[in-house]
Amino acid sequence: MLGLLVFWAICLMFGFALVSYGDGARFSGSLSPSRFANALYLSGTTLFTLGLGDIAPASPLARVVTVLEAGIGFGFLALVMGYLPVLYQSFSRREATISLLDARAGSPPTAFELLRRHAGAGIHGLDALTDLLHDWERWSAELMESHLSYPVLAYFRWQHDNQSWIGSLTGILDVCALSMAGLGGMCQYQARLTFAIARHALVDLSQVFGRAPDHHGSSNRLSADDLAQIRSQLRGLGMELAEDEAATQELLRLRALYEPYALALSRYLRLELPPWIKRDAVKDNWQTTAWQERPPHLRHHATVPDEHA
Repeated sequence: MLGLLVFWAICLMFGFALVSYGDGARFSGSLSPSRFANALYLSGTTLFTLGLGDIAPASPLARVVTVLEAGIGFGFLALVMGYLPVLYQSFSRREATISLLDARAGSPPTAFELLRRHAGAGIHGLDALTDLLHDWERWSAELMESHLSYPVLAYFRWQHDNQSWIGSLTGILDVCALSMAGLGGMCQYQARLTFAIARHALVDLSQVFGRAPDHHGSSNRLSADDLAQIRSQLRGLGMELAEDEAATQELLRLRALYEPYALALSRYLRLELPPWIKRDAVKDNWQTTAWQERPPHLRHHATVPDEHA
């Protein structure tokens, strides 16, 4: 973002210098035998409101260009001072919620891991999962508002390459889809509310960036074997996911409502979507560090203990 602002300022400075030079504007005082160099210097001191006065406009055209550039310079500086804090606050709120998924759903966050860790805590875990979906309902609304107003926020990356706003949002949608397709013990009402606003955010953002939904690639994201494994392991945790054909078709219908948009956005932004279930054991980000060896009691566990979920 800082690089874009610097580039913008340089373009403004050179642009006004070229206007003055190309239209034959005259200046009093000279720091260089090159008239363009003098025009560029005057443009820079005017744009950044320095007003040194060692070179001054000496023709009507030069005075008009200088006054115009001075006004744009004030506007540019005011925009930078007002725009950057708003962007950073929106980015910070977005990432704080994403970082909380690390211990709750793994790195990257997956639908099965989120369910597994909360199911291990019994009824309290399912209540906490309902609260989590409520928090992500509000997060999705804030994401839609901020990223539609400031689309550049979509390009801001998190510090870990296995976490992203679109990956986390897709993982939450996956959980909502499983719940709505017949997952016992889940709060269907909250799942529907979260699914609605999260899907709304994905669709609107895909329109902002002109990304058409990818209906072909999204169908391969959840294989029949993975779905069977999810059902089997959830059953072992005391959570029944309906296995009849109607439930399977309902899950397929729900996935078609958001996966094509998520896939199109992920390809455009070069961000990977998380799987529905991890095939290999992967450490959570909180379990890793570049400064010391992994603690012994965590070496053979890829997930956070259930009682801390």
